[in-house]
Amino acid sequence: MQRTHSLSTTRLAAQACLVVLCLSEMATAHAWSLTVAAGARRLFLHVGNGAVSSVGGNGLFNGTAGTSGAVNLVQVTVPVAQVGNGTDQPMTSNSTQSTSLYGDANATCPTPASQVMVGAGYRRNTASGNATLTVSSPASLTSASGDTIPFTEISWTVSAPGSSAPNVIPAGSFNGGVQTLATVPGNTYYENCHTFSYGNNAMRAAGTYDGRVTYTLSAP
Repeated sequence: MQRTHSLSTTRLAAQACLVVLCLSEMATAHAWSLTVAAGARRLFLHVGNGAVSSVGGNGLFNGTAGTSGAVNLVQVTVPVAQVGNGTDQPMTSNSTQSTSLYGDANATCPTPASQVMVGAGYRRNTASGNATLTVSSPASLTSASGDTIPFTEISWTVSAPGSSAPNVIPAGSFNGGVQTLATVPGNTYYENCHTFSYGNNAMRAAGTYDGRVTYTLSAP
């Protein structure tokens, strides 16, 4: 079973995509770790805007199967006087998703203009077996002129207001390849907010730089 979601100038994709547009501290990271009612095997993944996973109760994962089609964008415009000065630049998001898609309407991401909600869940008839959440990114963001910025310049912190759960979907940086973010146990749903930033560690040619990352949740 596999679903995917992507990002573009930053956009999220199970597959989910997120697009990162560039030219964009580590705090204690938390996430919600929630129980899913046992049932026929099903994966649920969202990055940014998405469809509610449960109808008629929390954690049922009985929402309509398919994809929402949303690919959200994160971006930043670096002021000319600050280009390449090594100061991280916060990125904004066009996501409007503030409430949890678990079904309980919890305000997981209270400020979606600067946050992207990421959630991954795995339902099965027993609690045994795990799903794996990964993200893949290209080597570089690229401008129309062919100039590039390494994708490793984009990082994220995580938060989940009101939660004291462990850091189940951790903070980090894109590596220009495929990286594993979390192992999701059976009948479990993980959710938190990612706040992205651009490292701004070198002088870059003026332009709009684009790149897309793809999140994938898979299970044997």
